[in-house]
Amino acid sequence: MVDLVGQHAKIQTELDAAMQRVMATGAFVKGPEVAEFANELAEFTGTRHVITCGNGTDALQIALMALGVGAGDEVITTGFTFVSTVEVVALTGATPVLVDVHPDTFTINPEHVRAAITNRTKAIIPVHLFGQMANMDELMDISEQNGIPIIEDNAQAIGAVWSGDYKRSGQSGTFGLMGTTSFFPSKNLGCMGDGGAIMTNDAEIAEKCQQIANHGMAVQYHHDVVGINSRLDGLQAAILRVKLKHLKNYIDARQAAAARYDAMLELCPGVQIPVREHRSSHVFHQYTLKITNGKRNALRSHLTEQGIPSAIYYPVPGHAQKAFSRFQYNPDAYPSSDELSQSVLSLPMHTELNEDQQQKISGDIFNFMKE
Repeated sequence: MVDLVGQHAKIQTELDAAMQRVMATGAFVKGPEVAEFANELAEFTGTRHVITCGNGTDALQIALMALGVGAGDEVITTGFTFVSTVEVVALTGATPVLVDVHPDTFTINPEHVRAAITNRTKAIIPVHLFGQMANMDELMDISEQNGIPIIEDNAQAIGAVWSGDYKRSGQSGTFGLMGTTSFFPSKNLGCMGDGGAIMTNDAEIAEKCQQIANHGMAVQYHHDVVGINSRLDGLQAAILRVKLKHLKNYIDARQAAAARYDAMLELCPGVQIPVREHRSSHVFHQYTLKITNGKRNALRSHLTEQGIPSAIYYPVPGHAQKAFSRFQYNPDAYPSSDELSQSVLSLPMHTELNEDQQQKISGDIFNFMKE
């Protein structure tokens, strides 16, 4: 699904130099590499403040803690995503209020968000899924009209650009009060371990996030709030500094691979290629088909037999997960999420993907689906 070995081989000299730089200073926790990476990511995304942390899940939790989310509060999000988005809400003691997604773009449906707002709603977390942004024009209208902050889950779409109305154009993760992201190795901007970050234009929120991520300390050994221990280490920051310089090229490579898949599979029976949200660029963290004739599982088995990897993101939506059963979600309220969990299939997508590989993958899909 991902060729990190091939990607790293092309920049091995740069990576070696970066890691040697950290080892020469011994600054393995915090240190100058972390500070420089935060500054460079802020410049890349066009946001004022970047607070690095241990992983993308911590980033979401820190963002919620900075807002004071807790017992009795509600946070609106989607269950058609990785579990962490819902999990962190439950960890604060708040109630994750799950709404359905758009059946074509797979991102949170603003109409359902608006209908789910109550006087206990403390935040909205849209997920920029598979590489493209949720409808930020409508979501920001909802946020402003109701005074409810947005935390963008941007783990899968860093570098995507929204071209909305005159007030709302820019990079993913920079529209809401906060944006969070993950640097898990398979992400478009990935390190060689774990890492995450929070982005914000609000200086007070940035200070709160920094404090929470550092055991609640603003001054050493003075703990003014309850925090957590969540840090990006120096080696990972140095690696990310190298890869950030290549991120635009990585996005170009993914978009080129997606265009080739489109051309190869557009006429394939029973297959819907990814639908683009026309106001968002798509950076293709995943290339996800929708199999419309009920043969998804059979197709996946066939691809496995041919030595072709694939993945299902996500086979069990949040409202159906045992971990969240206490919230008693209405099983009939998520028709799009349920339908997608039975029909989506993600194909190999990475910066090293070439046309010959894609011809093989697409040819096997086409031959199977026309039978």
